[in-house]
This record gives sequence, structure tokens and C-alpha cells, in this order.
Amino acid sequence: MEYVVQQALNALSIGGEYALLALGLAIVFSVMGLVNFAHGEFITISGYTMYALFIFAAPTSAWGLLPIGILASITAAVVFERLAFRPIRNAPATTGLLTAFGLSIIVKNFFVTVVATRSKAVPTPEFFTEMITIGTINIQVLQILEGAVTGVALMLLLILLRHTNIGLAMRAASTDFNTVRLMGIRANQVVLAAFAISGFLAGLAAIFIIARRGAADPFMGFAPVLKAFVAAVLGGFGSLAGAVVGGFALGIAEVVFQVVLPESIAGYRDAFVFLFVGGLLILRPQGIFGQSAQFGDKEG
Repeated sequence: MEYVVQQALNALSIGGEYALLALGLAIVFSVMGLVNFAHGEFITISGYTMYALFIFAAPTSAWGLLPIGILASITAAVVFERLAFRPIRNAPATTGLLTAFGLSIIVKNFFVTVVATRSKAVPTPEFFTEMITIGTINIQVLQILEGAVTGVALMLLLILLRHTNIGLAMRAASTDFNTVRLMGIRANQVVLAAFAISGFLAGLAAIFIIARRGAADPFMGFAPVLKAFVAAVLGGFGSLAGAVVGGFALGIAEVVFQVVLPESIAGYRDAFVFLFVGGLLILRPQGIFGQSAQFGDKEG
């Protein structure tokens, strides 16, 4: 029983990371139709900002690094939108995709050149690694926080989207951006808000990733965002609820395959996970919460 509970908590914590990142991808896609593969660089920038603050400012408590890391991620998202994505807003979708890949490569190579490829230790509060004992079960605080923060972030996001003017504008923009502009709502504000929210969610995920890894490196955002993209597709790309469900489903699948696979092939866990996801998408191509689309008769 203790082993089952521990693995369930592992799935909850890993799924929480993927869900936060998938949410950030989904909200930008729902407003702009952009798959932002530079989203992982928000994590990298957050991690190195925390490292720089630790080295040069020497704060007395690691708690002071956390809001700076989140702020750095939000700032990076806003700057990327203003300098890179706004000029190509009316370009074909492939242009936005290539721009996102280009930004990702530039940021990675900047940190490789300036800081080096070796990981840099970043302290996080000791509270994250504390254990809570319930009977014979030991639970790490970080495992509880990841699932809880994801749930709170989703609820706050839903409140924002349903009960604020900018949130209503973002929901409308996800359906028909041209109509929103005709109603006098500034497109720049809507898109900027979407990027700022995605940066905030990436900053939260960065804190948990760094707390788990204990260090920052130039490639730390690549794998999590790739899996978050898979989670968003699994949930139904553009659906916020789908992004969360897809994130947790992917986390559960990873833990299940890690447990059930023989040790000789456990290293191929990700391959089995992606095969599983591929099978689900064959059965439901639009994702769990996605809307089916008609593409005409493709049969020969």
C-alpha cells in the first residue's frame, strides 16, 4: 500500500509540472493559433536568473529567489511577444513556428556561450524537501505542492477568464479575433496578457523543476515542454481543461510504465509512453476535450 501511494504521488507531481506547462502552451495557442516551442526557454531564463541572483546578490533566504524566477519568466514571455511574435502576427502559422524554434535555439546557445553547458546549482527552500509522515507513508512536501499549485492555478485562470474584462476578451479572441477587434478591444493587450499568463505558469513550473533537479542548465526546458506539448495534444490542443487532464494523464502513464516495465527495457519508458499516447490519438484524434474537425474526404 505504501508503495502504491508513493507512486501515485510521483504521478501527481510529475503530471502537475506537465499540466502547468501545457496550460501555458494552450492559452497562447487558443488566442494566437501559435505553438510556442520557445516556451521552454522561459524555464531556462527563470533558472539562470535565480542562479545569477544567488551568486551576485547572495540573498539570506532561498525564498527570495522564487518570486524573482517567476518575474523573469513573465518578463521573457512579454519581451518575446513584443520583439519576435508581434511583427509576424499576420504571417502564416509556419512562420510563427519557425520563429519559436529560432528563439529557442538563440537562447540555448546564448547560455551555452556565456555560462557554459555545465549545470549551475540553484538553491531552493529546504521546506520543499521536508517529509510529511502519515502512518507508514512518507510524503515529500514538493510532491503535494506540485499537484496543489496546478489545481489552484487552473481555478485562478478560470476566474480570470470568466469574471474579468481581459479574460472575456481572451475567450472571445479564441473564437473570432477579428470580431473582437471590431468591438474596440485592442488585440495587443489580449495577446500580451496571454503571453504574460503563459510566462507565469512557466515560472511556477520552473520552480518545481529546479527544486527537483537542484540546478539550471541551458537545456532544462526542452524535455518538459516537449512532453507538455504531447500532453496538450492528448487533452485537445487549445482546451485549458484538456491541457490539465493531458498533463496528469501523461504523468500517470510515465509512472505506470516505469513500474511495470522489466528493468532490462525500463530505459525505453518514454517510447512506450508515446506509443500509448499515439494509440489514444488514433482512437480520438482531436484529443480528450478537443473538437472534431472536418477536413474533407481524404480516402483514395
